[in-house]
Amino acid sequence: MLAKVKQWFGIEGVKVTLLLPEVVSARDSILAGQLRFQSMHPQTVTRVHVALYEKYTRGRGQEKRIDEYLLGETIWTGNLDVPANEPIEMDFSLYFDLIRSEFDIFGERNLLFRGIANAAKTLHAVHSEYRVEASASVKGTALDPFDIKYLQIH
Repeated sequence: MLAKVKQWFGIEGVKVTLLLPEVVSARDSILAGQLRFQSMHPQTVTRVHVALYEKYTRGRGQEKRIDEYLLGETIWTGNLDVPANEPIEMDFSLYFDLIRSEFDIFGERNLLFRGIANAAKTLHAVHSEYRVEASASVKGTALDPFDIKYLQIH
């Protein structure tokens, strides 16, 4: 009885881990990585969802504004058998489109404008933070395993 409850909640079940580079090139517009699945009991992964988000922060104090954007996502469906106590790795590629702010567009004109744009970003406390979220649907469980990693895009 306890084993079925543990399986339903995903305890001792499949764990997913994102394996990503620390820095990604914005020019390539592609994030290549791996997902590592491991479990204490044999189980089947039926769906994997990987998404890249940008948290865009600007302003200070009461003027602070935060927006979040979905830059790209990929979904895999099928059956991936995860054996007990043996990690399985799966490659993925995620295509993304960066959202350019007015500061970025202004700074891309030439070197002089780039310096002015960087100074304006500092003055207005503009900051972007990028994170990748991965979740997997496992047959026979109610709670999906997930992982979140932060990275830099230049």
